[in-house]
Amino acid sequence: MKKKILVVDDDRDICEVLSFNLGHEGYDVDTAFSAEDALKKLSSECALILLDVMMGGMSGYQMAEKLRKEGNSVPIIFLTAKDTENDMLTGFSVGADDYISKPFSLKEISARIKAVLKRSVGEAPVEKDLLNVDGLQIDFQSKEVKINEEIISLTKKEFEILSLLALHPTRVFSRQNILNQVWKDTPYITERTVDVHITRLRKKMGAKASLISCRAGFGYKFSEVLR
Repeated sequence: MKKKILVVDDDRDICEVLSFNLGHEGYDVDTAFSAEDALKKLSSECALILLDVMMGGMSGYQMAEKLRKEGNSVPIIFLTAKDTENDMLTGFSVGADDYISKPFSLKEISARIKAVLKRSVGEAPVEKDLLNVDGLQIDFQSKEVKINEEIISLTKKEFEILSLLALHPTRVFSRQNILNQVWKDTPYITERTVDVHITRLRKKMGAKASLISCRAGFGYKFSEVLR
């Protein structure tokens, strides 16, 4: 079955070019010229979203954030002319899986799509279904995290980082280790991205933030012994 891709961009020429070329590569492509229209067209069959950042009305960042808060983990690749480090970090913090700056080459788009799709279906299964640590509960099947029985909303990357650290409580992970595990096959991601995600994750964890500690010069580890 063809993988379905939703292209969201208010530039109709870009939508047409991507639709033609990705269709030629064997994808089933649908297009939307606004985030609002994209939300109406989005279905469970969608395997990936190519999402422009700057659009009239709801921005790409806002659409991605809305989807992640609703628990929708469909892979998202941002397409944007905004290519500063802060722009990239904003994109990843709202749940993006990759970030491509305009102008882009069609070969680059194709390669990035294949890498993200491969990563999204090739995640290794977790041996544990449920992990409880000092009031923190991680459900690996439902992808939910609770603190003292209250669900906290995490992005896909935040969940993956927390899971990685919690499943290996005796190990210190360098920033590069975390990049290799959580952002594998995704180029152009800096170690600063890890710091931003962990800062946001610890903020959401509130009183349990101390479960994740930083070893200066080494990296991050899960501080509590599993019970």
